[in-house]
Amino acid sequence: MSGVQIVALLGGLAGLGATIGATVSNEWRATSRASSVITATWVLQGLWNNCAGNAIGALHCRPHHTILKLEGYIQACRGLMIAAICLGFFGAIFALVGMKCTKIGGTDVNKARIACFAGVNFILSGLCSLSACSLYAHQITTEFFDPMFIAQKYELGAALFIGWGGSILCILGGGLFCFSIAGSCTKSHSQAGYIYKGATSHSHISSYPRGQAKSVNQRPPPEYSSSSRMQHFDKNVYV
Repeated sequence: MSGVQIVALLGGLAGLGATIGATVSNEWRATSRASSVITATWVLQGLWNNCAGNAIGALHCRPHHTILKLEGYIQACRGLMIAAICLGFFGAIFALVGMKCTKIGGTDVNKARIACFAGVNFILSGLCSLSACSLYAHQITTEFFDPMFIAQKYELGAALFIGWGGSILCILGGGLFCFSIAGSCTKSHSQAGYIYKGATSHSHISSYPRGQAKSVNQRPPPEYSSSSRMQHFDKNVYV
């Protein structure tokens, strides 16, 4: 299972890198170049900046002026992507500690628990990133197909596809981690129970040495005192 854990770690790290790249990207949505009035310019928008580019490669960006005036879905996407990065980072740290091929983490049972916790973190990271990208894409498509929406319409940017890919890698990596330690957890628990029962039975047997049980159950023959012997002898004499 060490090879499976290595593949899971690489998938989780790749998903974390894609999540970070999507978060800092400025191309969450972009104007269509074919439908623009001036085809040589286009507008890009991300979670943090608004950018305008042209055909010669010049790109001018400015950050969002205030957080309080931003739309609610942008603030929600920011929080979800930051949570995804944090969960993926802790998942990578716990994965390095809980892998079978590393020498840190303690016993096999502890390493299995840490690896399971790392897998859960990777899965939660992928779900947060998937939710953020899907929410942003839903807003774009709703505005694009709304005939009553008269403002500038945008299309899906490249950052959304990068975020979706990263979320899938994180979920797959976390699932492989949980799968890799499922058998070891069951095996370790069964071995622990077997050792415990064996130790209990052994201690129960060793507390009673051989022959002691019989000596406890059997009563010793009654012993006669010297006075009783004399009385018995006297009765026989008179007889």
